Amino acid sequence: MAKKKPEEPPKGSPAWMATFSDLMNLLLCFFVLLFAMSSIDEDKQEAIVASFNQMFSVFDAGASAIGDGQLISNGVSQLNELDEFINSTGKLAEGEVVDDDVAEAKEQLEEAQMEESEELAEKIQEAVDEKDMGKEIDIEITSQYVQLTLKGAILFDSGSTLLKEEAKPVLDQVGLILERYANGTIEIEGHTDNVPMSGAKYSNNNELSSGRALSVFDYLLSVTNLDPANVKHSGRGEYVPVADNATAEGRTRNRRVEIKIYNSLSSY
Repeated sequence: MAKKKPEEPPKGSPAWMATFSDLMNLLLCFFVLLFAMSSIDEDKQEAIVASFNQMFSVFDAGASAIGDGQLISNGVSQLNELDEFINSTGKLAEGEVVDDDVAEAKEQLEEAQMEESEELAEKIQEAVDEKDMGKEIDIEITSQYVQLTLKGAILFDSGSTLLKEEAKPVLDQVGLILERYANGTIEIEGHTDNVPMSGAKYSNNNELSSGRALSVFDYLLSVTNLDPANVKHSGRGEYVPVADNATAEGRTRNRRVEIKIYNSLSSY
C-alpha cells in the first residue's frame, strides 16, 4: 500500500497574526490620538467642542444626527468650502474661536474690576480730602488700577532726583494710603517733559525719570511696611505726555510721578 504524502503546512503567516497586527495598528492610532489631544490648549479645545456642538449637535449623548445641512448634504465637494462656511457661522475667524460665553465672562470681569476700582478710588479720595491734599494729588481710575499723580515740581528741583523736604509730608500721607488700601501690585512711574538734558548729572530724560521713580520708591519703603516684592518702579522719560510740550504749562504737567494701585482682580 502506497504511503500518503504528509500535508504541507499552509504558506504565509497564520491567520491570527493578521488579526493581531490589525489590533496593534488600532492601538497605535489610539495612543497617537491621545498624545495629540493632550498637547491642545484645554480652553481652546473646549471652545471648539462647544462651537461644533452648537452648530451640529453631534457631541452630546443622544443628540440628533447632522442631517441635511449646508455643509454635508451637498456632498463631499463642499468640504473645499469649509473655511468659508465656518467664517460665515461666526464661530471661527482667522483660527480663533469666538465664544459668546467667553466674551460675556470677560465683560463681567471688566465690570467687576471697574466696580472695585471705583470703590478703592472713593476711599482714597476721602483720605486725600481729609488731609487737604487735593492740590498735590490727582486721582484717576481704570478697570485695572487707581492712579495717584504727583506733580514733579512738588517733589524735585529741575534736573534733580533728590526729594525736596516739603515733598516728604505728602509722600508720608501717600505711604499711609498705600499701606491701608493697596492689597496688590503698586507701580511707580517717573515722567518728564521733552526738554533735552544739558550740564546735569543725568545725560537724558530716561535716566532722570528712572532716578525720580527710584527716589520715591526708596522713600516710601523707608516710611512704610510695604512689601518691596509688590512695588515696581520704572522711568518712562518723555514718551507718555499728558499735555502739549510746546507750552510751559504743558511741560509742567508732564513732569510728574504716577503711582498705580492695582485692584485685587488685576494685580499681576
